Amino acid sequence: MSLVFRNAQVIEDGDSRTLRASFDLENRSRRRQAEGDEVHLGWQLFDPHSGLFIAEGQWQPLAAAPPGTSSRREVEIQLPPEKGDYHVYVSPLRQETGWFYRSGSPFLLVEARVEGGRARLTGFRVTTLRRLVWTKRLGGAHKALTYPVLTVWRNFGLIRSLVRRDVAARYRGSFGDALWAVLNPLLLMLTYFFVFGIVLRARFGGDPSRTGFALYFLAGMLPWLPFAEAVGRSPFAVLEYRSFVKKLVFPIEIVPVNLAIAGLVTQAFALGAFLVFLLILRGGIPLTALWLPALIVPQLLLTVGLCWFLSALGVYVRDLGHVMGYLLTLWFFLTPICYPEGSLPPEALAILRKNPMFVLVAGFRDALLEGRAPAFGPLWKLWLLSIVVCILGHAWFYKLRKSFTDVL
Repeated sequence: MSLVFRNAQVIEDGDSRTLRASFDLENRSRRRQAEGDEVHLGWQLFDPHSGLFIAEGQWQPLAAAPPGTSSRREVEIQLPPEKGDYHVYVSPLRQETGWFYRSGSPFLLVEARVEGGRARLTGFRVTTLRRLVWTKRLGGAHKALTYPVLTVWRNFGLIRSLVRRDVAARYRGSFGDALWAVLNPLLLMLTYFFVFGIVLRARFGGDPSRTGFALYFLAGMLPWLPFAEAVGRSPFAVLEYRSFVKKLVFPIEIVPVNLAIAGLVTQAFALGAFLVFLLILRGGIPLTALWLPALIVPQLLLTVGLCWFLSALGVYVRDLGHVMGYLLTLWFFLTPICYPEGSLPPEALAILRKNPMFVLVAGFRDALLEGRAPAFGPLWKLWLLSIVVCILGHAWFYKLRKSFTDVL
């Protein structure tokens, strides 16, 4: 039996929690309703956010109607006293086989909200369960694409303050003060240079000199430093702000963004020092350095996405920070930063080229040292991967943040 809703109307019943839905119910079946085939009309109440079933209204028997005819029906919907949003599915049903809407038939969807002890109608339409599912999926996709951007846009001033405080707090009270923002990455890079360039005497094929190794090595460290700094700190990020999560209305999702942007500050100082070395040793900076934003933006997106994922997971897995220390060390040595990529066997090189840091390191060296633009093929794949990781990382954080207060 095929019943279709037409000319639907839904009104609020004064100051009560009652809604009244009226509509024409047309029988589009080609055959008459069989004798003993009892069809009823009813409604079910759902929570639109979780999809959980809440309550069910009284059933009305539907008298047999000839094919092609319609009858006017009215349903009274009583909403719960609790404040919130509600969805009501008005649909025919058979006691033996269940609700028609579950088998794909159209039903009347009524959207309402209870506030101040009265029902407020927010919308209604005739739809199907399949169409409703696709609408929710498209809405979820839209949120996934826009919420990461809105998170940064709406809280940009707060992020800027947190980054400033984070950078200043690292060196407050020390004799060098803000000078350590330059000295810290510089000393770290010099330490690696001493180990690999002087002690182990590693060299790059394009420039076998010691200064050549220093430039190639430092160029490879430029994207690694901010990435490793932010990702390494991210498992502890939410734990450091646990008092804000419990007591204040605070956008905790900006904390991982704070880590990634603070890493960019470190990268800016390191890049400034590198450009000075480049001027001294090579007498100039190539114009291809203008390609750096095309590398730094996906680096930032990738870092923020991983920070969102790891900071949310770190709330539940407290050993994650220690594990990430070992994984980052392994990641560093799987990336050709302190050795030329030509020293890798072809089988390993084919796999390691999938490493996003491999693409970033090669891109920085191309733009700063080789005088050419980064390879387009790996670059667009890096952009795509970074955007996907950023979106999924935010979705993961957004899903888990609701239960942070139960764990912290």
